[in-house]
Amino acid sequence: MTDQTTDFPTLRKPVAVFDAGIGSYAAVAALQRALPRQDIIYFADRASFPYGSKSREELLGILNRTLQFLSGFDPAAILVASNAPSITVLDDLKDMVSVPVFGVRPPVREAMQQAKGRNVAVLGVQSLVESAEMRAFAATEAGNEAHRVHLINASPLVELVESGAFLFDQTSTQEKVDAFVSALDARHADIGAMTLSSTHLPWLRSFLERSVQGRSLLDPLDNALGAILPFAAEGRSQILGLVTENERYTANDFQRMLDRLGVTLPLRIVPRLNED
Repeated sequence: MTDQTTDFPTLRKPVAVFDAGIGSYAAVAALQRALPRQDIIYFADRASFPYGSKSREELLGILNRTLQFLSGFDPAAILVASNAPSITVLDDLKDMVSVPVFGVRPPVREAMQQAKGRNVAVLGVQSLVESAEMRAFAATEAGNEAHRVHLINASPLVELVESGAFLFDQTSTQEKVDAFVSALDARHADIGAMTLSSTHLPWLRSFLERSVQGRSLLDPLDNALGAILPFAAEGRSQILGLVTENERYTANDFQRMLDRLGVTLPLRIVPRLNED
């Protein structure tokens, strides 16, 4: 790992993917599978973790600075790989750079189709599920069946990923996922499908599948990747890994999680973008 922010490798029209933590690496892996020659920038803004606890004003500032930073790499597209800012602030910011900018949004309509008349749970971080923007989005997607859509604070599940517990303490992780699903079912009857509306939650899919007993789990990332594909540019399959850090969420700890996932990706530490 290095703290040098110069002498970056030469990338050809990379797709830039960013989030505040490990969740967004799932988007990188999916892009590699779909576009094996595409150059990619993976930016983990650990200094801003968690996006889910930030106010609208804080998210506007974070995304403003991040989009400006990543646009300096001449990307083919930028993916905001986090549901909360994608829903709450991205529409206000996506035209501020000349690069196509995409987000990830809960697949409410698809979930309702798979639920087949039963209810839907949108699992997301607190700032997402409590936002007026998410309520409006769900109402638009669900129409006159909006009463079937329940917005659920899944921040405790996100923390299982960010802490690395899902890698290093799988027994405890399963117990906590089981308890979360049991509490959800006790609070909201007849849930037929759930959306994993934090990019962290797909890392818990195997744990959730053991708990939800065959109910559908939908990943918002699928739609986002489909939107990016037309902007692909053939490169040399390079990935540039960038990370910010703070006292609690260090680059070394983040590298350790990547290593445990079997991801070989040297990280370069960049200055915290949320500081002047």
